[in-house]
Amino acid sequence: MDEAGRGPLAGPVVAAAVILDVGSIPQGLNDSKKLSPKRRLELFEIICACAHVGVAAGSVGRIDRTDIRQATLYAMRMALAGLSCTPSCVLIDGRDVPSGLICHGQAVIGGDARSLSIAAASIVAKVTRDRMMHAASAHFPGYGFERHMGYGTAMHLHALQTLGACALHRRTFRPVTAVLKEAL
Repeated sequence: MDEAGRGPLAGPVVAAAVILDVGSIPQGLNDSKKLSPKRRLELFEIICACAHVGVAAGSVGRIDRTDIRQATLYAMRMALAGLSCTPSCVLIDGRDVPSGLICHGQAVIGGDARSLSIAAASIVAKVTRDRMMHAASAHFPGYGFERHMGYGTAMHLHALQTLGACALHRRTFRPVTAVLKEAL
């Protein structure tokens, strides 16, 4: 399992769980951040066609009600539960193992570079979240979500200051909180 979107100022956090078929492992699997967008998309399609995949999101509301860590752990539990079969063990990128998993979990620091399954999950989570942010850009024009995916780029911060926060902004994240305080 892996996630995408812990750091952005807007949008959900997305987790993916992937069980690869040992007889059909896609060539070129790597940490999603080390792949071009085109290659990520190609691998996403291959992974979804030949592996068991579960995906879930922690909404902006959940992020603001709890925190980004708890929303991520929730999305991970839901992604794992969404698999069409139950694994005996799940490797999880990072330090945290969510409570209440349907099987044993093992945290793997730097796992997206050490495990092909985690790399595949990182690709699925990243492509899924990017697609969500592209779709959101049509509903929230002017923010540039299709370009920066909600991360705190100069373009996004400028749009945030100019347009204010929209429904996708994480209101508990400092740059968004600062803009909201200025608006009062």
